[in-house]
Amino acid sequence: MSQTNNIVDFLEAGIKAESLRQKTIANNVANLKTPGYRRIDVKFEELLAKALESPGAVDLSDIKSLVYRPKQTPVKSNGNDVNLEAEVGEMVKNTLRHKTYVRLLYKKYKQMELAMNIR
Repeated sequence: MSQTNNIVDFLEAGIKAESLRQKTIANNVANLKTPGYRRIDVKFEELLAKALESPGAVDLSDIKSLVYRPKQTPVKSNGNDVNLEAEVGEMVKNTLRHKTYVRLLYKKYKQMELAMNIR
């Protein structure tokens, strides 16, 4: 696989991960008052970094976003650990990462388009 395809594949994987993360954040906010609900999050960046640090070729099919329960946040008296302010902060960060991936992918496609139109 060429370097260009790898970059596009990485960006697409990032976009998918951020889309999944946006859904988990929305789910957390929707369950803000649900007794016993524990927040969920998406693990992607750590898995991607580990794959990139490993020797040899990176197979993106092995790097899948993982939905998990962090269980590191304080639990309220009703057993719920969702904090609205923290979720809104995560949503802002997630939106910025998603926009960055989309803009980089757009630029990559523009570069390809420019290269194909050279005569």
